[in-house]
Amino acid sequence: MNKPLGVLVGIVVVAGVLNTAGAWYTGGKIESVLQTSIQQANQELASQLKGTATQGSIELVSVERHLYSSTAHYRLNIQDQASGPDAPPVELLFVDNIEHGPLPWSRIKTFKWLPVMAVSNYSLEKNTFTEKWFAATKDQAPLKGQVTLGYDRSVDGHMELMAFEASMDDKSSISFSGLTMEAQTDAEAKNIKAKGYMDHLKIHAASLDKPPALIELNGLTLASDLNKSTYGFYLGQNVLVLSEGQLTFGVRQSVLGVKNFEYTGSASANGSLLSGRLTYNVGDITLDGKPVGSAQMVMTASSLDIPAMQSLLQTYQSKFQPQVDGTLPQTPLTAEEQARMQVDVEKLLAARPQLALEKLTLKTANGESQFNAAMSLAQPASFELAPIEVTKQMVTALDAKLQLSKPMIADLSAVQAQLVGQTDPQAIAKMASANSEMAGVMAVQTGLAKVDGNNILATLKYAAGEVDLNGQKMSLEDFINAMTTRFGGVAAQ
Repeated sequence: MNKPLGVLVGIVVVAGVLNTAGAWYTGGKIESVLQTSIQQANQELASQLKGTATQGSIELVSVERHLYSSTAHYRLNIQDQASGPDAPPVELLFVDNIEHGPLPWSRIKTFKWLPVMAVSNYSLEKNTFTEKWFAATKDQAPLKGQVTLGYDRSVDGHMELMAFEASMDDKSSISFSGLTMEAQTDAEAKNIKAKGYMDHLKIHAASLDKPPALIELNGLTLASDLNKSTYGFYLGQNVLVLSEGQLTFGVRQSVLGVKNFEYTGSASANGSLLSGRLTYNVGDITLDGKPVGSAQMVMTASSLDIPAMQSLLQTYQSKFQPQVDGTLPQTPLTAEEQARMQVDVEKLLAARPQLALEKLTLKTANGESQFNAAMSLAQPASFELAPIEVTKQMVTALDAKLQLSKPMIADLSAVQAQLVGQTDPQAIAKMASANSEMAGVMAVQTGLAKVDGNNILATLKYAAGEVDLNGQKMSLEDFINAMTTRFGGVAAQ
């Protein structure tokens, strides 16, 4: 044997011995790793589902250990209390072929030679609940994926929902292109990055007493970049983008279409204070193929006290959130709970939170309307003061502005006429013009706005006990009296 070949054989033999030793070591640890991961997953499920009507848990049913691989079986139970207390839980079964590290064969053959603890190849198994799903995918596992577990407990995962077409009954059907998800997390899932894509989903539903409805979604992209906060929930950014969607509904089978829909949500924390931003964009809205317009909304919040919000949410969930049957809980607040709520509200206001609707825009073919508002809050000296004094101290600033386009009102009136079946173009145009003019007249008559050309304008500012309504300044007491008198209420005392 020549020297280079001998060296190569020696390297291969040593690598094989090390891989066998590593696989034995990993195989010996795999069950304890799985139990730890499942325990963490159940804690996270309980945390994320808290306050909802849904409960879920994962169970490790069995593990069969071999030298280079192991086979694990899991059971996922989901209980939806909204279906009633006697409804059986949904049971999903999974089988997992786990390749032991440090060099699983699935990574070697794809030239990924960085040592890892294990590679998990999981898939959904057929049972009573999933047998129709399996039938729709022609007996292929409708859900499957692969997870790579690093020695630092980092996770790199891929999940796939298989495409299928199925008839739910003789009048309803579903067509699904499939969905793929990629995700990466570090140890204990403190940082998560994920992205997913679905090409199309079409759901056609009909019943004897309702007109058929058709929902179509095309080109759906999901993405998240999240970090777990010290308070147990995730901060960061979520994005959802939909290329195109359609809803066919009603007796006339009207078709509402949207294109280039985008949602972005972000949240961050500075110490115990939370800030967030939500943005919605719709690039194009149509009705029965005719253009309607586009829309945008941006909402923000800052300086929200996290512990106070969590405590108030817990009280709401236990005392005020509607039950499964829609009724409110009958147990009244105890004196201790009332005192805690007041402390939480005071803490929330002491942080001087700021809330804003930064932008609400609707644009049609002939006009564009905008609205924005911002409000700053503070803790009053005492809630025992007169309501007007509490309001003065609690609302430190308010600034709102409205620009309502009369041509836009006319455009939307024409859309409304189209929805109710009006087809005469002259009648539609006449009604749309009348509605836009009536809006201007009503705004002026109520004193809430003024008309400037084709726009209805209104501004409202408040600070230090003084209100400025469309340039007219008055005290907060006078403003409340004017509004209640104008709209038939009782004047403030």
